[in-house]
Amino acid sequence: MTTDNALFKPFQLGNLQLKNRIVMAPMTRNFSPNDNIPGDNVVEYYRRRAEGGVGLVVSEGTCIGHPGASGYPGVPYFHGEARLAGWKKVVDAVHAAGGKFAPQLWHVGAVRKAGTMPEGDVPGYGPSGMNVPGKVNRHVMTQQDIDDVVAAFAQAAADAEAIGCDAIELHGAHGYLVDQFFWEGTNQREDKYGGSLENRGRFAVEIIKAVRAAVSPDFPVILRWSQWKQQDYTVRLATTPEELERFLKPLSDAGVDIFHCSQRRFWEPEFEGSDLNLAGWTQKITGKPAITVGSVGLDAEFTPKPGEATFREAEPASLDELLRRMDAKQFDLVAVGRALISNPAWVDMVQGERHEELKPFRKEHLAELI
Repeated sequence: MTTDNALFKPFQLGNLQLKNRIVMAPMTRNFSPNDNIPGDNVVEYYRRRAEGGVGLVVSEGTCIGHPGASGYPGVPYFHGEARLAGWKKVVDAVHAAGGKFAPQLWHVGAVRKAGTMPEGDVPGYGPSGMNVPGKVNRHVMTQQDIDDVVAAFAQAAADAEAIGCDAIELHGAHGYLVDQFFWEGTNQREDKYGGSLENRGRFAVEIIKAVRAAVSPDFPVILRWSQWKQQDYTVRLATTPEELERFLKPLSDAGVDIFHCSQRRFWEPEFEGSDLNLAGWTQKITGKPAITVGSVGLDAEFTPKPGEATFREAEPASLDELLRRMDAKQFDLVAVGRALISNPAWVDMVQGERHEELKPFRKEHLAELI
């Protein structure tokens, strides 16, 4: 493949200049057990993918400075002097390898179970105290809680710009806190944050506006969102293009620069009557660049079907359908996940047409540090 190929054309948005259209997808790892500081192993993990050709590296979810933000042991945090110093080493290493870097800022919300260390008895926080619909067993957020979380996202964004990051991504997908507000199943509030699609998006709008105010005007803000939830793969926030426009327009107007549209399989159309996928519809409606994602370069999705094992093995797959959609300008950017776990130099290998060297993804690859 040459630079005439859509995947390898440069991309520019304001001051963000990428050498190609390939984004490293955020993938949760539990390799920061030392006070949640990203260590040298984390630096090397991201450096290798940038060295292998990735244009924009988006980090694993990294927790903002709120007591209930974390729900898993060993994940990195994005607050505190030592943790930010650790991320600064990651940023510098990615830059030295020729890539750009954005941390994914994360609050797990009601997914958190009390007792998860290091916060211990801190409860999970949610709009209605529910991790799954109908079961109230978490802390119901007050207005002060909401304000505190909004401020924590804004502080994390400001810190990201201060340590040299090229953008930030807000995690608004997969049934975590921001998505718990989006989803009617976990948001049964009767105040201004509940009810209509627009009201359920208000929390995200407040975060986006606060982040925009905390960073430079040309500092890119990415929002990752999904129809599906880890609690229920069949959930859809918008069932028609008209509902999708109602959902997206306030977020776009608030200041999102790029939408990262999470699907399990990128090739699946979002609505009947059009082959546009979720990213295609999002880019069409908002006019903003969209990132597609979902089993790119592999023949099986990561998240299982009912009754299957948690982790699915996957073989390398053709990129023809992806390139067809890119040539049709359905979306501007492509996020690659598991293929980059098993092949750190996936980008260079694909560009050099070294397809026979590509390794399949195996579940044991998740245990590898780098």
